[in-house]
Amino acid sequence: MPEHETLEPLARLGWDADWDDRWNAFRASVAAGGDLLPARVVRVHRGACDVETPLGPQRVATPAGHLVPEPTTGDWVGLRLDDPDGPRVVGVVARRTVLARASVTGRSTEHQLAANVDTVVVAVGADSRTTLGRVERFLALAWNSGAQPVVALTKSDLLDEAELDDVLARVRGDAVGVAVVPVSATGPRGVGELRNHLRGTVVLIGSSGAGKSTLANALLGQDRFAVGAVRSADGKGRHTTVTRELVPVPGGLVLVDTPGLRSLGVSELGEGLERTFADVEDVAVDCRFSDCSHTAEPGCAVLAAIDAGVMSARRLDSYRRLEREQAWFASRTDARLAAERRNEWKRIHKAHRQRHP
Repeated sequence: MPEHETLEPLARLGWDADWDDRWNAFRASVAAGGDLLPARVVRVHRGACDVETPLGPQRVATPAGHLVPEPTTGDWVGLRLDDPDGPRVVGVVARRTVLARASVTGRSTEHQLAANVDTVVVAVGADSRTTLGRVERFLALAWNSGAQPVVALTKSDLLDEAELDDVLARVRGDAVGVAVVPVSATGPRGVGELRNHLRGTVVLIGSSGAGKSTLANALLGQDRFAVGAVRSADGKGRHTTVTRELVPVPGGLVLVDTPGLRSLGVSELGEGLERTFADVEDVAVDCRFSDCSHTAEPGCAVLAAIDAGVMSARRLDSYRRLEREQAWFASRTDARLAAERRNEWKRIHKAHRQRHP
């Protein structure tokens, strides 16, 4: 059977001509021997992952420490089929995008949430106490992944028209270059409009209780994901989604639902910070000094914009906070790499002394 026909079942999972090229390059670079088969990671477990292949779903081994990068939900991987111990992942095909946050342990490492994502839907409960600063964090992560963010203002039917207009104005004012779509908590309101902004592989992110699973079910047209209640006192919910899972959606989309993110540390944001705060960056071009910190320098265009009421002081504070966190992560990363290099040289010298006492 010709290979393009063999891989045709993967089209519903997002396989296209670009993945053909990436797969061919991957296969040429892997000296695994035997037959290799492409597959998409649907769910990750300890030491294994569930994948979809042209031959159907399988659970395959992912030996710890043997794969760099380690597979995450949404990855395309190569499987070796003729291994005596059963099919196993031999490598990850070069990614288009990757959505990641700083490790919740405080270590200078990243935690990957999903790979090869085209659209990041940030679910924000219209009735919740989610702050604009937290929305900005989600958007920075989304922009930095290389995907297009969209804000879904969930549970919008729980507000009256005036309340909803107020929330929409505040979120749209800070979500620069991002569509903000109100959707219903229980009905189909807004889901059709939201679909118009989605393409390819879509990942849902947001705080616990933001209504991600309800939204995922609405996009799927079926109750696949469990939904939970939210405490009325503080608007916080429980984790009803406990693992990341990739599911094809009728109409050509691929959906990844994720657990709620209570901790949202940032790492190397790069373009993500610039895109999220494009308004601050645009005004800062007119500052007198190119290295202006926007604190007390004369001729600071950003401070002038705040004084004129064109920009909020909260917006600048949020920008500075993410800048500081990014700088801290970069310094920790440099220190970690330096420590790793020192430890590696110690290991080499120790091995040399053992060989030549």
